[in-house]
Amino acid sequence: MDLDTLANAEAGRTVASILLEIGAVNFRPQQPYTLTAGWASPVYIDCRKIISYPRARRRIIDLATRKIERAIGFESLDSVAGGETAGIPYAAWLADSLGLPMQYVRKKPKGFGRMGQIEGDLSEGQRVLLVEDLASDGGSKLAFVDALRRAGAQVNDTFVVFFYGAFPGATDALAAEGITLHWLATWHDVLAVAERTAAFPEDSIEGVRAFLADPVGWSAAHGGKGA
Repeated sequence: MDLDTLANAEAGRTVASILLEIGAVNFRPQQPYTLTAGWASPVYIDCRKIISYPRARRRIIDLATRKIERAIGFESLDSVAGGETAGIPYAAWLADSLGLPMQYVRKKPKGFGRMGQIEGDLSEGQRVLLVEDLASDGGSKLAFVDALRRAGAQVNDTFVVFFYGAFPGATDALAAEGITLHWLATWHDVLAVAERTAAFPEDSIEGVRAFLADPVGWSAAHGGKGA
């Protein structure tokens, strides 16, 4: 196992442990969550809770900074942009950690012209990293990427703290637009830590196993979209 793989695995376990410790992992198999992309899921991560835990968020931003420097480079970005609303605090912390300017992207334009959806100064040709809290299938990031590109930015990468890592073709829509998705932890990391620490009752852990073994089938059987 190479050093990058080892670092990514360690980061995944650390973030999973933090999410479990602060109660950000929600499990509700009897009343499944419906994700933005239409999938039904028995599990949900509330990354917004991290803003209330200074030591936890400092560790996560440190891991995120190292991941971005490994995967993208030390001098390959000019700015960090957060997606409204959950991505804004993460973008602010990462911009500070990386020593870069920051913008944020509105879900809908507020004004007119190329900057109508962007808050902050953005120069033509700036290499921008889009940041959000989590991704289930990655597709929702495209609207933010499109707004940044229309404003003149170069956007080749997006970063999230948590990626479901379960549904098929999850990164295809982004890859088709030349975007690479980077993340720290997935549900597989959470399951591994939960099994080791007995963070959930065994029936709950078994429910997560069943979902991850066949997420599309689980979704279709519980009112969400299927294949």
